[in-house]
Amino acid sequence: MCADEAAELRERAEKAREDSSLAAVSLTMAVVAVCVAIVTLLGHRAHTEEVVKQAKASDQWAFYQAKNIRQHEDELFSDLTAVVASKDADGMGKFGQKYAQEAERYKHDKGEIKDEADKLDREVVVERRRADRYDLAEVFLEVGLVVTSITLLSGRRIFWHVGIVLTVVGVVVAVMGAIVH
Repeated sequence: MCADEAAELRERAEKAREDSSLAAVSLTMAVVAVCVAIVTLLGHRAHTEEVVKQAKASDQWAFYQAKNIRQHEDELFSDLTAVVASKDADGMGKFGQKYAQEAERYKHDKGEIKDEADKLDREVVVERRRADRYDLAEVFLEVGLVVTSITLLSGRRIFWHVGIVLTVVGVVVAVMGAIVH
């Protein structure tokens, strides 16, 4: 909420003080404004968490790729030792065996790393859904606040009722965001 909106809300609240029938509308606006602030904060935190998890997933995929490259290099080196002529065939065989074992170890490590990267990717998707729901809830709450404030200008209670409905929808969407998994 910018400074102009805050000043406008203050002005409307002063008008409502003069007309006691609009006191409930002012109270509703205050409650909705608090809800907007909370959902906005939750949305920002969800987006931050999404970015952090995405970075972790990217790091994990880079680690997987590094293991994959090492595995292929060791397999290549192991295969190469089998076809290269050497004065010490036993030594070359042991050398090739060592690299074959290393390649197998990297192959095993890659599986665990891939599983972790996939898990992190799924967490990113969940966090993105959560953040999207908070964003949508924020929209409903802000529109609810604006529509409710129209009551102060027009004196027509229908705007208050519509604002309450929009606020309830916003709260429901925010709760859905909190329980996303």
